[in-house]
Amino acid sequence: MERRAFLRAVGPAAAAGLAGCIGGGTAEGDYDVGMSAKAFRPVRIAVEPGTTVRWLNTSKQGHSVTAYEEQIPDEADYFASGGFDTEQAARDNWGSSSGGTMFEGDDFTHTFEVLGEYPYFCIPHERAGMVGTVVVTENPETATSGE
Repeated sequence: MERRAFLRAVGPAAAAGLAGCIGGGTAEGDYDVGMSAKAFRPVRIAVEPGTTVRWLNTSKQGHSVTAYEEQIPDEADYFASGGFDTEQAARDNWGSSSGGTMFEGDDFTHTFEVLGEYPYFCIPHERAGMVGTVVVTENPETATSGE
């Protein structure tokens, strides 16, 4: 059963017990990946095809979610906060009014359909090592994940 569907089905008691399973829960609601000052938490997550992942900026820093275009599966849709179609467009527009900046409390979602690994980064904090990976697999419970 999908995590969010499970939480809706069993109610607040289970939600409290599972709040840290994948990302966490906050006043802003459930999320899969949070953002600290210079890191995604967790750094790596594994999901089944068809899963929508929600990133939430849980820090006071401005962030982005930007896929490494050349490293995602060939058949996969590109993703970046701000709705850009390419990594270069996301980089070129960073800092502009349409730059895909996620401020504290902002979220971004993407649905992953194609099996494989999806490395991504935060444009302003890439050099500081703010990178993450979504692994899309038929067996997410056996995939390696971690901080």
